[in-house]
Amino acid sequence: MVITIDGPAGSGKSSVAKEVARRLGFAFLNTGHMYRAIGLAARRREIDMNNQRELIFVAKHAKIEFDFTKDPPAVVMNGERVTHLLGSREASEAASYVAVVPAIRELLVHQQRAIGEKLVNVVTEGRDQGTIVFPNAPYKFFIDALPVERARRRFNEHRDRGEQVDFYDLYGQIVSRDKRDMERLVGPLEKPKDAIEIDTTYMTFAQVVDRIIQIVEAGKPA
Repeated sequence: MVITIDGPAGSGKSSVAKEVARRLGFAFLNTGHMYRAIGLAARRREIDMNNQRELIFVAKHAKIEFDFTKDPPAVVMNGERVTHLLGSREASEAASYVAVVPAIRELLVHQQRAIGEKLVNVVTEGRDQGTIVFPNAPYKFFIDALPVERARRRFNEHRDRGEQVDFYDLYGQIVSRDKRDMERLVGPLEKPKDAIEIDTTYMTFAQVVDRIIQIVEAGKPA
């Protein structure tokens, strides 16, 4: 069984998907980490992030694997564990360049489908899981929240990591990111037509997770 959880940046989809997977005993696939890992590899090579040919070269030579024996799954790139590096602002910004390259998205979609087939039961999150990667998934969710609430969540995440950030700067980034993600020609952010939408603005983390679990356990596909 595949459960997809899509949504915009800062909606909490990664944390929710991870907890849903834990409670159901499913594997958890964070597809955003794949784009961030390639972005990290590109930054390390100090390439021009606007040069798609160079980004494609990096992507083709970046072997990304997940160690599903860890909770949450550890990201391994070319034999190096890089999970702890993927939550940074730099990795996020680098991923935005990677995500708009058609050849890289095609490559990662293929890899994500292969992972899904191998794992059998998986909760996967991203921005195109229910629309492109697993269009036939029996359970699809799209979680969202007001931009100001998503900015608050991101602010708290950075603060918890000891990073100094400006709230209003984060808010502006999220608003701009939403616009770019929805308008881009390659892999735009959109809600799957048959997905269940959950507005998490005024919901606690536990309430969001419980809602998804209830729907799945009730046996009512989206």
